[in-house]
Amino acid sequence: MARLLECALNFSEGRDKDVIEAIAAAAQGARVLDLNSDEDHNRTVLSFVGSPETVAEAAFQVSAKAVELIDMNQHRGAHPRMGAVDVIPFVPLGQASMEEAITAARQLAQRLGEELGIPVYLYEGAATHPVRRNLANVRRGEYEGLAQKLADPEWAPDFGPHRPHPTAGATAVGARIYLVAYNVNLGTSDVNIAKAIARAVRAKTGGLHNVKALGVMLQERNLAQVSMNVVDPFRTPLYRVLELVRVEAARYGVPVVGSEIVGMVPLSVILETVRYYLQLEDFSDDQVLETKLWEGF
Repeated sequence: MARLLECALNFSEGRDKDVIEAIAAAAQGARVLDLNSDEDHNRTVLSFVGSPETVAEAAFQVSAKAVELIDMNQHRGAHPRMGAVDVIPFVPLGQASMEEAITAARQLAQRLGEELGIPVYLYEGAATHPVRRNLANVRRGEYEGLAQKLADPEWAPDFGPHRPHPTAGATAVGARIYLVAYNVNLGTSDVNIAKAIARAVRAKTGGLHNVKALGVMLQERNLAQVSMNVVDPFRTPLYRVLELVRVEAARYGVPVVGSEIVGMVPLSVILETVRYYLQLEDFSDDQVLETKLWEGF
């Protein structure tokens, strides 16, 4: 299998279709896998794949277009963010190594700082400081607190100026294993219930390993949402996450009305959920038609 990197680039626009399409079109050379926009979060995840060199170049071009078209001074949305190009993770696939993903992340971060004037923090596998491995630490304070954060010597950026870009804020670039962005919608408009469930579910406050969670409000649908990143879905399966959210929601007399996966997801993660809910015995991945059809290609 080829050396491939996937990039799931998050940019801070989820409402203006013309802007979203223009930014996505800049991913020249790479194969675009998915484009997922959310109006309430006011955010888009653009997923593309290719050789490490191709993906790194595409990520730079997409970033340049996003910086051109997005003004963070006007941005409002439910999801935490600190920049027009908020997060750029590289995920090794096939025969690519984590070291290649880290190299791509650091080279891109340097270009963003030098050529676009964006302060950049490295996170996860590419991080230069232990406290910066966790994206939540890097993004704490969000766009509105960025100037104060950058003025603190302990939070000097890894690349770029020690001040926010005037319209694009700052960016986090990292290398990581595959994660799944998974959101659960609740049958209530009380965002405090979603926040309480998020505290019960996330690892940091005693919940499930490998889960980051927060409660947000979906204004367009008048629903509260538990918005999560399952950072290792192979060790903490999605069905376990959903069932814990259900249990916690029941404490407040609130139903789960739906859930969503943002962006791409490995087939093995879905199959584990199928095994659980269908109570399949001795089910093999080889029983999936597409798996057999792909053999030899």
